[in-house]
Amino acid sequence: MATSDARVPMTQKGYQTLMEELKRLKSVERPKVVREIEEARDHGDLSENAEFHAAKERQSLLDVQIREIEDRMARAQVIDVSKLSGEKVVFGATVSLVDENGDKVVYQIVGDHEAEPKNGKISISSPIARALIGKSEGDEVEVQTPAGARAFEILSVEFID
Repeated sequence: MATSDARVPMTQKGYQTLMEELKRLKSVERPKVVREIEEARDHGDLSENAEFHAAKERQSLLDVQIREIEDRMARAQVIDVSKLSGEKVVFGATVSLVDENGDKVVYQIVGDHEAEPKNGKISISSPIARALIGKSEGDEVEVQTPAGARAFEILSVEFID
């Protein structure tokens, strides 16, 4: 876990998702692991009890997950996309693009943990998002992607929650 004081930008939806995941981990997963540990403890000799050691390992990993989510939430800079406006691409913007082949794509720029490229949500730190930030409708951008250089024209910039 990289601890840093850097703010973590995220949408309200992303923050809500983190809250729900934290609640699930604490109220469902943690009690389940505690029960597994207690059941394994009842089997006797702990030094040779594989179930006990596996459950303790799951508990340790769960605690790390919980701490990481709590850290991200503590450093969250929640941005209400519905209150944004303007013509320039910024965090939270939904950008319609057309590439050099005439293929249209739509991306919303979101926080790192919210990114789901297959669902049109790209991370603020992705090459495409970095190339789009600060640009406006009608601008052309060239992006270096792992698959090579791609050119896009920005068709529209919207702020949709």
